Amino acid sequence: MSKKVIFIIKLIAAIIMLQTLFYKFSGATESVELFTKLAGKNEAVMRIGTGVLELIASILLFIPKKIWLGALLTIGLMGGAILSHLTKIGIEHNNDGGLLFSAAIFTFLSGLIVLLSVRKNLPLIGEKL
Repeated sequence: MSKKVIFIIKLIAAIIMLQTLFYKFSGATESVELFTKLAGKNEAVMRIGTGVLELIASILLFIPKKIWLGALLTIGLMGGAILSHLTKIGIEHNNDGGLLFSAAIFTFLSGLIVLLSVRKNLPLIGEKL
């Protein structure tokens, strides 16, 4: 896959993660309700912590020697989001028609594509791939 295509995939994944930060960091009702379903009384810690990790992942996707780490973090975060939707939140949240779930799947797949594109740079195992 070309570097331009990978760049666009990284950009879209980062935009998806970054656009949710306003809701997470501002304590928007929708975000508070979602994380309350997931973490109960610890909603704020999980909501802010997830936001911080998504911010870090978005930045790492554009640091040449750390793209692999950003991709792994993206995969982990979105894997958790997907599992949360499947087990606790439901595919559709707040009548969004499954948009949040779909965004998590798209971002997960984007992280996977990016990771595969830089697999040779993975510490310890990259040379063997």
